[in-house]
Amino acid sequence: MHIEKMVLHPERYPVQDRYPFNLTAFQKTALIEFPANITFFAGENGTGKSTLLRAITRRCGVHIWEDIQKRRVDRNPYLGALYKYIEVSWKDGVKPGAFFSAENFQYHTQCIDDWAAADPRLLDYFGGKSLLSQSHGQAILGYARARYLREGIYFLDEPETALSPRTQIAFLALLREMAQRGHAQFIVASHSPILLSCPEAVIYSFDDDRIAPITYEETDYYRIYKAFLEDRRKYV
Repeated sequence: MHIEKMVLHPERYPVQDRYPFNLTAFQKTALIEFPANITFFAGENGTGKSTLLRAITRRCGVHIWEDIQKRRVDRNPYLGALYKYIEVSWKDGVKPGAFFSAENFQYHTQCIDDWAAADPRLLDYFGGKSLLSQSHGQAILGYARARYLREGIYFLDEPETALSPRTQIAFLALLREMAQRGHAQFIVASHSPILLSCPEAVIYSFDDDRIAPITYEETDYYRIYKAFLEDRRKYV
């Protein structure tokens, strides 16, 4: 592992009634430990898993690629402030890293293409092909194969969004391989029962008052998908 734990400081929150500081899980959880090289954040939409993932990313000094031209109509001034109220403990000094989300990946790949117009050798890093010339799923796998070979800590926000089930299995195999080599640590927010099945991973549930570890079979994703596939007529 590169980071061993994260500490939340709810006593320092600037407000208690605005998201994300109004989430009970963020007010009652003091510590999250990372004993494995793959950690999953699981929970319903709105429980704060992606928000906390981004906060840890920023606290670790990792840049989040975002299209700065996009503007929100109703902007929450506290939305990106959680990182100021957490601490992370590094095992062997600060490491580099990267943040991934399917939402921002297209903007990131466009930037790479723009740079490659001036220096085409840049694409050698991604197998010699423009990521924009491939399907979204292929581009994600190509990016991951290149990026995750480097030592670092990697934050992934719902990477399964653009991946077929078969590609999710390939993506999971890639994460496991990189984690087992020992140079890469992954913290992943996910709804995917395929990715969450990783046997070496630790899963944290955001669905209760406190963020707490949970087994794969206890996740809603496992139980709902299993029940649906066993008797879809009950749901359709």
